[in-house]
Amino acid sequence: MRTLALAKRLVKQVGRDHRTVALMFVAPLLILLLLDLVFTGAEAKPVLDTVTAPAPVVEQLKKAGATVRAVSLERARADLAYKAADAFVAFSPGGVEIRLEGSDPLISRAALQTVQKAMQATAPSPVPVRITYLHGGPDFTALDYDAPVLVAFFVFFFVFLIAGVQFLRERTAGTLERVLATPLRRHEIVLGYFLGFGLFALAQTLVIQWFVLDVMKIRTVGGFWSAFPVSLLAATVALALGTLLSAFARNEFQMMQFIPLVILPQVFLSGLFELRGLPEWLRQLGEAFPLTHAARALHGVMVEGRSLDQVQAELWILAGYCVAFLALNVVALRRYRRV
Repeated sequence: MRTLALAKRLVKQVGRDHRTVALMFVAPLLILLLLDLVFTGAEAKPVLDTVTAPAPVVEQLKKAGATVRAVSLERARADLAYKAADAFVAFSPGGVEIRLEGSDPLISRAALQTVQKAMQATAPSPVPVRITYLHGGPDFTALDYDAPVLVAFFVFFFVFLIAGVQFLRERTAGTLERVLATPLRRHEIVLGYFLGFGLFALAQTLVIQWFVLDVMKIRTVGGFWSAFPVSLLAATVALALGTLLSAFARNEFQMMQFIPLVILPQVFLSGLFELRGLPEWLRQLGEAFPLTHAARALHGVMVEGRSLDQVQAELWILAGYCVAFLALNVVALRRYRRV
């Protein structure tokens, strides 16, 4: 009877927490729906530019499902540089050049196999073929490609979690209440916590990036310090977001409940999985997530060798998210003090 009484009390306690009950059912369904959309719509068909390609080869490429465009050599090189094509095939009297964009080994492999099969099916005799890469190379692995996204994710996730839980403890332990009783204004309090937690976020970002680049020996074009500003900016966004959401959690369990709603959708749509087969609205949703821009900027710096100036659009977006979340933190503190 005492066991039943204990179970009855727990059922009543959880049942009164309407947000927990809702998340128990809504969060799994949301994640499963995203998984279904990502994995069923993720078939990658290469986009190929052709330069003076024979008609039978073009026909074979189209039969293989590739998107084929006949362009000039200059246009083909420009498309590759701007990632508008996965590869181009240039035919000349001296042979065939296959140049791959190369930053995604799965797409590069699919493009290369598609071209080679088309040529084998149409060429009466072997022709000299030269294969080159704009980024990466034949030894470039999926981990090399995914490393920037993983760095962005781990930095974002752990800073979000630790900042959110730590700020929540400040509130539940009464520390925040005592700080609010001081003459400090709300924006000064937010900036104080942001700088304090920011030192730990800085250290954590350094350790994660060092481990990925120097211990795991991930192949990158850009160096440690070219990627570090991007990682640190992603960490500041996660820090501001974590402290913001912790204002709406009454305990650590409720803080954890934000993970499937706030973090996991960003992981699925940040570029870790192939997105080109997804519905347009879902890809646009991914553009609204800060993790998407952090992963894209890190990928540009680490894999494509871009400078920080060349990824500044992503950096400005991340900075905008950070400022917006900090401003919302100031507003959220009005729940506890209006000045």
